[in-house]
Amino acid sequence: MLVFPFSTRYLFGKKSTQAINIISGVSVLGIGIGTAALILVLSVLNGFEDLIKGLFNSFNPDLKITLERGKTFEQDPAEYSALLQTANVRSVSAFLEETALLEYKDIKDFATLKGVDTAYALHSNILTKMDEGVFELVSPLGFQAVAGLGIRNKLAISIDDPFARISAFMPDQKASLVQPFKRRSLIPAGIFSIQQDYDNRYVFVDLGFMQDLAGKYGLITGYEIQLEDYGRKNETVDAIHKILGSGYKIADRYQQDAAFYKLMKMEKWVSFAILSFVLVLVAFNIVGALWMIVLEKKKDIMVLKSLGMKDGTVGSIFLTTGLWITCLGVLLGFLLSILFYLLQQRFGLVPIPEGFLVDRYPLNLRLTDFLLVGLTVTGIGLCASILPSQKASRLDEPIRYE
Repeated sequence: MLVFPFSTRYLFGKKSTQAINIISGVSVLGIGIGTAALILVLSVLNGFEDLIKGLFNSFNPDLKITLERGKTFEQDPAEYSALLQTANVRSVSAFLEETALLEYKDIKDFATLKGVDTAYALHSNILTKMDEGVFELVSPLGFQAVAGLGIRNKLAISIDDPFARISAFMPDQKASLVQPFKRRSLIPAGIFSIQQDYDNRYVFVDLGFMQDLAGKYGLITGYEIQLEDYGRKNETVDAIHKILGSGYKIADRYQQDAAFYKLMKMEKWVSFAILSFVLVLVAFNIVGALWMIVLEKKKDIMVLKSLGMKDGTVGSIFLTTGLWITCLGVLLGFLLSILFYLLQQRFGLVPIPEGFLVDRYPLNLRLTDFLLVGLTVTGIGLCASILPSQKASRLDEPIRYE
């Protein structure tokens, strides 16, 4: 405890030259700005991660069941009923996905047709992502299609044209060489917009229509399950494995887009590492400030040593002084980041160009980021304070009285 009175006095006390105070203030300001930058960059990446997770969750179910090997399997009513009665399961929807060639008014392109049953629209979030029209896959006029915004743009689909139809083509194993493709017509009913990859790829159709077009009667790609409580997903997965047995893969929200989430995590930590390196450069200001304080207090150090203070205690005084500078900078950085967060949420200081899903950069401050950044910056400041503190502990010059 002896070191604290001396360290605070040496940092905040009056100096013989104003330059030392200026250098100390610059050190605190530099650490503060660097700390705020670290927290804000992490919060921006957190914000985008949450935004994209929300978009993915509008399309992806809580659990997705597919085969470990193979593409389709036979839909079993008893199996479906058992899944639906499993604890924590809110809904079960069967689906069949296949790639098909679509044609609309002489414009052709490939898309993934996703055939879903009536339970899909009742429990998924797709209804909240409709840009145009309605999510209805069957009408009195025939089967209907709900296309992604990207597919709509590529095929120039208009849901307001009552006479135009989308033609879907798939290979027909039973057809002749003259007509090797099976063709079915769809009425454009709606347009959804979730995320660019999904918008450019998917078209929703009725499950029965999809099975007929693909010639896979009674077959499905898998089941999509919505849960009552996502936090209990592990016990639900274990229960489903007991029902289905081996050979099935059950993927949660993260596992369905694992590659993307890993990329976002990597981007976050790479950004953290780069900014931490910048803070190492900023920490050289601490070295300069402490060095100046050591030179300023050389006479005090020799007096303390002559009174019996050990070299290690002297070094601890200046090490603590460096930690004071670091901690003040960290506290300043925390306050700056919170202030910027509030201003960004209220006024949108940093907007995003038009055409994006949001009009300002999303921020999400997390306590874990504050703890991580605080520990990292404190560690950097501690390392920067070691050399000047060692220099102070090794001073051994006779005291001269004038």
